[in-house]
Amino acid sequence: MPAVESLDDVIDAMIADRVIHRHRRKWLIALAVVVVLALVLIPFGGWKKHEGRAVPTVDAPTTIDAGRFEFGFTSAKIIRKPKGEYSEAETRVQVYFDLRNIDEETKESGSISGKMLQLVPADGSEPIQSNGASCHDELNYRAVYGLPAEPCFAKFDVPVDFAEKKLEIGVLGEVYTSANQLAGASEGEYWQGERPVSVVRVPATIETEEDE
Repeated sequence: MPAVESLDDVIDAMIADRVIHRHRRKWLIALAVVVVLALVLIPFGGWKKHEGRAVPTVDAPTTIDAGRFEFGFTSAKIIRKPKGEYSEAETRVQVYFDLRNIDEETKESGSISGKMLQLVPADGSEPIQSNGASCHDELNYRAVYGLPAEPCFAKFDVPVDFAEKKLEIGVLGEVYTSANQLAGASEGEYWQGERPVSVVRVPATIETEEDE
């Protein structure tokens, strides 16, 4: 009988250890989310004011290194599509840049996520994420390490009456690090955790797109 009790104790201890490990992982993830939010909101002054930003604000044309990508910002367009017989009026912003893969860590091909380029509205409303990058008419184009910069653009869906003449684009870059580095764990490193790098002011022109 004592042997059975000893086995039960071992099983209980194993279950408790797994529960603790599972909750510890959740707390680590929650901590990482809080840190990332702080890193995003604080450097950009809450995405609201120039005065509170801990990252530089620069004017296009300019080149920004952000993690494993280099962005050469050039221009932007506000494209209006009038209301049609069967469609509502729409407005979108397209920001143009030359994209180059500068990943010296892994030298692998990669595409940018929508959160890496964010339009910061002048009225202080929430930033608008892009749709990624379109290059050579291909959305989510995978830039190859070692090749020259290629012309691309990012699209932002904006309110119909959007008319800012100079856009502010928040640029975020990934960091090559371990997932649990904050907790002191030793794991493999990889690109993750986008952090603010810069805000780029890009002048915009307005165009009207007619139905085909």
